[in-house]
Amino acid sequence: MLARNDSLVTEFILAGLTDRPELQQPLFYLFLMIYIITMVGNLGLITLIGLNSHLHMPMYYFLFNLSFIDLCYSSVFTPKMLMNFVSKKNVISYVGCMTQLFFFLFFVISECYMLTSMAYDRYVAICNPLLYKVTMSSHVCSGLVLATYVMGLSGATAHTGCMLRLIFCNADIINHYLCDILPLLQLSCSSTYVNEMVVLIVVGINITVPSFTILISYIFILTSILHIKSTQGRTKAFSTCSSHITAISLFFGSAAFMYLKYSSPGSMEQGKVSSVFYTNVGPMLNPLIYSLRNKDVKVALWKTLMKIQRRNTF
Repeated sequence: MLARNDSLVTEFILAGLTDRPELQQPLFYLFLMIYIITMVGNLGLITLIGLNSHLHMPMYYFLFNLSFIDLCYSSVFTPKMLMNFVSKKNVISYVGCMTQLFFFLFFVISECYMLTSMAYDRYVAICNPLLYKVTMSSHVCSGLVLATYVMGLSGATAHTGCMLRLIFCNADIINHYLCDILPLLQLSCSSTYVNEMVVLIVVGINITVPSFTILISYIFILTSILHIKSTQGRTKAFSTCSSHITAISLFFGSAAFMYLKYSSPGSMEQGKVSSVFYTNVGPMLNPLIYSLRNKDVKVALWKTLMKIQRRNTF
């Protein structure tokens, strides 16, 4: 898939988040800290879910995969982004750029559908609690996760395949900190009509379909919660959804702003700032949101720390 096309450009220069020299060093330390927290948080959550058998249920199975996706797709672009803050010219090869584009899209689309699967899981847990174990069987959960990655693979292949047919002439400065669709389209000296149609169709589907599915799920969830008579029961039911609502609001809001706005130079500058939220901030906050607001995860963390302490003592 990554075979060379007839492009005259063999490498690109990533412009980065900002060209203001006085901001480069502070931003380097800021995003380095975000990346470290992202790595530690998601690796910690993956390890915690894997080691504790009482977390081996559908909700945490999806959370395990969400942490894996966040871990991977942050690593696709963040090292290059950090290099941009400390080097005068951040160069990426044509093949490297297309590879980064593919894996970035694969993981970001997969996250859309993983969050959708988690919404369906919450819908079944609250609206049909007696049938939860049957409805969310291991086969169903595995099928949902497989479908999530298939959708990610399909979207990434469609976008990257269309990008490979474009010709890039003299312009080689990508107005972004990663190889993304819209900044690359601005550099092409051949027709981008097909690519723009693919963006409208594929991005439209990957934002509207999950958003609509999540919205419908939460309408049913809210209706069920309002029918719970006890205040304690309503609070407990709502608390199981609050973390997920926070995560999807951050992710879909910033992603929609980036891709559904007109790709003018001015909107691209705004889009770069917006994309920080779903590329950097979201993956960092997800493990914190799901761990700090989840009693089961906190109990599992405490038990794991106690086991480690006992081993060190004896």
